[in-house]
Amino acid sequence: MQRIGLTGGIAAGKSVAARRLAELGAVVIDSDVLAREAVAPGSAGLDAVAEEVGAGVLAADGSLDRAALATIVFSDPAARARLDAIVHPIVRRLSAEREASSSVTDHGAVVVHDIPLLVETGQADAFHVLVVVHAPAVLRVERLVVGRGLARSDAEARIAAQASDAERLEVADIVLDGTGSDEDLRAQVDDFWTRLSVETADELAAETP
Repeated sequence: MQRIGLTGGIAAGKSVAARRLAELGAVVIDSDVLAREAVAPGSAGLDAVAEEVGAGVLAADGSLDRAALATIVFSDPAARARLDAIVHPIVRRLSAEREASSSVTDHGAVVVHDIPLLVETGQADAFHVLVVVHAPAVLRVERLVVGRGLARSDAEARIAAQASDAERLEVADIVLDGTGSDEDLRAQVDDFWTRLSVETADELAAETP
């Protein structure tokens, strides 16, 4: 089994790369999806978040009001740290469970851990290969403002809350250029997948008596 870490700053193009890897046959474990599962309505995780951050992050139906939560945590580092201390351990447990299930069904699986905060959470050394989708922060701000309708101050706050471009590039094994079109990024993923497939086949052959 190949364990790949995939990360990138917000609006760099990481989701495009993850979708293409899944299309090519990788088992993609999306930490954002697991984070939503960790604070699903009725979960212990959601109860803990409401207790730590405040009941104001709960919507009328008892679910998590993500907009209200974002307003708090992106302007208050201490609140963000309390949130991370609750959610991250749950996400790591769920991620390990998904990976274990994949390895049982396919010994040669390529498991991609799609983790936005991979560097920030100290997981840079946890994978066989660490892939970073890179686009400069100034471009990512524009994408958030123009493409997602965020206020510039909100976009800048979200980017400031993540690792810097330099910190991600420093630990990358593979860097994919996210400054161009989606088609260009998918082509880079295809090239990476081809190289990875050769390495995976060689490893499996070496394990065969």
